Amino acid sequence: MKAPFSPYLDRITPALRTIVDDLERDYDYVSVLSTDSAGFNLGVSQHSKAVSNTNLTTERGTVVRVCRNGLYSEYSFNELDPDDTKSVLSEMRLSLDKQLKLLERTGSEVFVTGKLSDEPLELLVEKETEQLPEKLDLSALVEKFTALSDEGMNTIPGALDCGIRASSTHISKLFLTPKRYLRQSYVYTEGVAFSYAPNPEGELRTTYEGVSGCCGPEILDGLREKLAEMPQIMRDVVGAEKIVPGEYDIIADPTVTGLIAHEAFGHGVEMDMFVKGRALGAEYIDKRVGSDMVTMHEGAKCEESVTAYAFDDEGVLAGDVTEIDHGILKTGICDALAALRLGVNPTGNGKRENFAHKAYTRMTNTVFDSGKDTLDDMIASIKHGYLLRGMQSGMEDPKHWGIQCILDRGYEIVDGKLSGKVVSPVVMTGYVPDLLGSVSMASPDRRVEGNGACGKGHKEWVKVADGGPYLKMKARLG
Repeated sequence: MKAPFSPYLDRITPALRTIVDDLERDYDYVSVLSTDSAGFNLGVSQHSKAVSNTNLTTERGTVVRVCRNGLYSEYSFNELDPDDTKSVLSEMRLSLDKQLKLLERTGSEVFVTGKLSDEPLELLVEKETEQLPEKLDLSALVEKFTALSDEGMNTIPGALDCGIRASSTHISKLFLTPKRYLRQSYVYTEGVAFSYAPNPEGELRTTYEGVSGCCGPEILDGLREKLAEMPQIMRDVVGAEKIVPGEYDIIADPTVTGLIAHEAFGHGVEMDMFVKGRALGAEYIDKRVGSDMVTMHEGAKCEESVTAYAFDDEGVLAGDVTEIDHGILKTGICDALAALRLGVNPTGNGKRENFAHKAYTRMTNTVFDSGKDTLDDMIASIKHGYLLRGMQSGMEDPKHWGIQCILDRGYEIVDGKLSGKVVSPVVMTGYVPDLLGSVSMASPDRRVEGNGACGKGHKEWVKVADGGPYLKMKARLG
């Protein structure tokens, strides 16, 4: 079935049009983004059960953006009474004008930006889903996950706990300008099965496996299969040794490939960072940053993942940007205002944490292209190295292109075969062009995952997804 567009947003559309028409008389540019998103967040383990009708992306509210003489201002509010636009307009105008006058009076250097374009467009996108999160029987889902938790405790050796975390959101967004009328409705869902157990030294080892996609809660049925993989994974990490630090030939599985994609060319090619002079990527456009095996895409349009929207929070249609083409950095990604300041086209990457937050350039799907090499051929090509699986966390330094990834486990390869030795955890570090410059093989299959979220600095959390195929490269491990 189609995920139905919000009746609430339909009901307030005439009032929002009245607001746009009124403001258009006094401002050079006017836009409205209104959101109505419902969902749930729940967690079940041996020690706790928690259920909520809110999560990172559930929200209801509106943000108005205006421009006058190259200066932009915004005003956000929650519920709108469609029969009383006069009072909200009055308060809105006072706030918007006050912001603009303060900018004009400070004497501070500010970015004077051109007027955003307002090309005519009408769009309605309602994506397919089998279930709607707001219609789901959450008590039945808790019961199902409780049974899975019990099953995991009976099968995972030495487990101190086993549980499920899941969330799903039905997102509806409306974007209005004097000439644009855009609507979208879609559901995304994510879930992880997790467990932890002590190793022989008493150190706690945690592992998790997840599912995610641009679909309804039906995808959570796949967690049973993920849970079935965890007994062997837990044996691997509990019995793992410490790695001897050094440079190795490695094979990154799709989850590790995705982490590298996100951390290597994530914030570093968000072009609002170019405006601020905070990203080394600005100096490398049309220059080599990887081997010929490296092609990378970014955009909400290139995968049906948790962040596969039809248009971004500035009314720009979703894109599929080739950031790296056979090793050459071609471009970054850009929100609408940063694009104006840089003299480039926006890429559909203007995202807000919610309606009350500023729009920034943000990642959506960040994905390495596939190749033609099999995993078996990759393993056979390595004298001594590791097959790396599972991600824990990562971070980057966009100004100097350093990268650090913490990975769940590494499987030793000796003379072209898996030796049976496992190391865990594994820290991978390096300089991005060196790491990507060493990519020599890529598999034909690829996978994109979207569990979790990404912040801008220490805040501004949004959904992202990343992935790719198996990649062979060289990296420093410790």
